[in-house]
Amino acid sequence: MTEIPHFVDGKTWPGRGGRSAPVHDPATGRVSAQVRLADAADVDSAVRSARAAFAGWRDAPLSRRTRVLFAFRELLEGQREELARTITREHGKVLADARGEVARGQEVVEFACGNACVLKPSERDPGASLLLARLLAQAGLPEGVLNVVQGDREAVDALLTHPEVDAVSFVGSTPVARRIYATAAAGGKRVQALGGAKNHMVVLPDADLEAAADAAVGAAYGSAGERCMAVSVVVAVGDAGDALVARIAALAGRLRVGDGAEPGVEMGPLVTREHRDRVAGYVDRGVAEGAELVLDGRGLRVEGREDGFFLGPCLFDRVDPSMEIYRDEIFGPVLSVVRCASAEDALGLVNANPYGNGAALFTRDGGAARRFEREVRAGMVGVNVAIPVPIAYYSFGGSGQSLFGDTHLHGPDGVHFYTRGKVVTSRWSEPRRRRPDLDFPGTG
Repeated sequence: MTEIPHFVDGKTWPGRGGRSAPVHDPATGRVSAQVRLADAADVDSAVRSARAAFAGWRDAPLSRRTRVLFAFRELLEGQREELARTITREHGKVLADARGEVARGQEVVEFACGNACVLKPSERDPGASLLLARLLAQAGLPEGVLNVVQGDREAVDALLTHPEVDAVSFVGSTPVARRIYATAAAGGKRVQALGGAKNHMVVLPDADLEAAADAAVGAAYGSAGERCMAVSVVVAVGDAGDALVARIAALAGRLRVGDGAEPGVEMGPLVTREHRDRVAGYVDRGVAEGAELVLDGRGLRVEGREDGFFLGPCLFDRVDPSMEIYRDEIFGPVLSVVRCASAEDALGLVNANPYGNGAALFTRDGGAARRFEREVRAGMVGVNVAIPVPIAYYSFGGSGQSLFGDTHLHGPDGVHFYTRGKVVTSRWSEPRRRRPDLDFPGTG
């Protein structure tokens, strides 16, 4: 059985704690590895290692830091396939999607140098973090600048309360993001905690319905809906609803679901058995609440992968905003269609939702698009783009209950978050004054 350890002081480390947890291959349902789970003492070792390494890394010339990170980028290029396959093996997403995720990570490497940090990945798919840490060490990153601690809530709580941790960045569900923000901020730390989402895609009657349906299927069922930017609600305006739902159902019904590592598979399994069952439970509740289940993926069985964590594409029509399937972030391959009479009603629906991660509008009307851009309450907005994720040079983040903190990820916002400003005022010559200067500096 493969063991996934921590990475501290430039090398793998089993830690002192004796706990571990299974890592599954979601396509087969089998345990593929055991991941070590850090305790507070393990976290303390990693944090102290990073703190000790910080001074030297901070003082390293920019040219040296740039060489390290660009060497890392080249190593990443050579290991893209292995990294993508690791993601697919532990998360379940198809290889094409995993390759895209790696490419997006390379953009971030190209944009900025970093601080000394401790990474705590998800214990459900931790393998990629260890591969990245090893590549950075190979690229010449000094020991301790990046440490990886595997773990669960015990490790998280130790990081949030550690006095030597200056800032915390997190992506996950809204309840956890809220707790992390409150705990870390109470300790005087800078925090950016990205929470859940309920991303809406508004389709006006004048839109290209075939293009809109294609985009909705890709955005709703890509990565089995396990994306913070996945579209989970399509808002059909006016008479667009019937034709749009029919097109989405036809396309989604033809998706090939299976092992994400196999050629031709378009949607893989969900990350764990428990999460698959949770998502299927939402489908049950949607039916009980009276929504029209157009496409039911609960009975899906994949030949040769009968124990995998699969759920086929599910599509609800005529969903009411009071329903639980509308209110909650499901984080799975479940798409809800809400009908609205006008573009104004649709905009009001989107803005009334407590989440504000992403929103999209499909239309041929430039005036309607400009109004949507100005008035929608969302951090990332797409016009005829279902998943409006900018490249790494621009910020990434939402509003409302999708973000707790003041700054977004990536781009200038990300650099600002990880930078503690300092203003220095100095005087070298001894001033000759007959009396103390009590005026505000610069007014005399």
